[in-house]
Amino acid sequence: MRVFVLGASGHIGSALVPELQDAGHQVAGLARSDASAQRLEAAGVEVWRGDLGDLDVIKKAAADADGVIQLAYRRDLMHGGDVAGVVAANLSVIEAAGEALEGTGKPFVAPAGTLVLWAGGLSGRPGTEEDTVEGNPLADSENATVALAERGVRSSVIRLSPVVHSMLDTQGFTPALIGIARDKGVAGYVGDGANRWPAVHTLDAARLFRLALESAPAGSRLHGVADEGVRFRDIAEAIGRNLGVPAASVAPEDAAAHFGFLGAFAAADNPASSALTRQRLGWEPVYPGLIADLDEGHYFRP
Repeated sequence: MRVFVLGASGHIGSALVPELQDAGHQVAGLARSDASAQRLEAAGVEVWRGDLGDLDVIKKAAADADGVIQLAYRRDLMHGGDVAGVVAANLSVIEAAGEALEGTGKPFVAPAGTLVLWAGGLSGRPGTEEDTVEGNPLADSENATVALAERGVRSSVIRLSPVVHSMLDTQGFTPALIGIARDKGVAGYVGDGANRWPAVHTLDAARLFRLALESAPAGSRLHGVADEGVRFRDIAEAIGRNLGVPAASVAPEDAAAHFGFLGAFAAADNPASSALTRQRLGWEPVYPGLIADLDEGHYFRP
């Protein structure tokens, strides 16, 4: 299969490219910079030059492919707390790719997040793939992707854990939490820290994207979840012992000041199950869980 990947040089994309190639697929990727283009070319990827705003390029590359995986996002907007801007950019890309693939039955796979369920008010139990959310900015991109199934696209969404961790993770939530702890001299958690975050290893996530591309039914919602829910306090304590700083409670009213752009999520209780995903696609995570990966130490090396 000829696969066009947006975000091919990014965190998950850099693991997905060899995953696809090892399975016999050809890969084309979108590159915004010369450096990204050079990395992709060195990895045997056909390069399309452009960014998420170049919708005509995205349409042409999608039409030229047998399937599309969208992993790119506006990192600058996300770290600036502009969730609406991130969503608007994602919706434009989804519509462009959907227009190119409409009526073909070709696959389109895009990420979402398990945090959409927390933002939608789910509480008291792990979220499942069958839970849906309407009228929520975090859900708009997810719902738009699923809706492409009604237009003849074999679309699927992978709700990723808020923590996708590995040596490839340099700009996600985990490095951000470590940077905050290093700067403030304390690894914080909100209240008693009993709230839970799911997690998944980058290489397990990459394999899930490949499996979805190959066989996910149209309109599927899938969960990229290995650790169903790690207590935030346990995450903070692992960061603290690896940095040599204490772990300590942060009052809820101080969360925004302490965690910055992560303040809105630091107290989220977001356990999630991937039982249906494993059953439907035969996906089983095999790489280390979050705490074991933190204690391996690679996040803390200079």
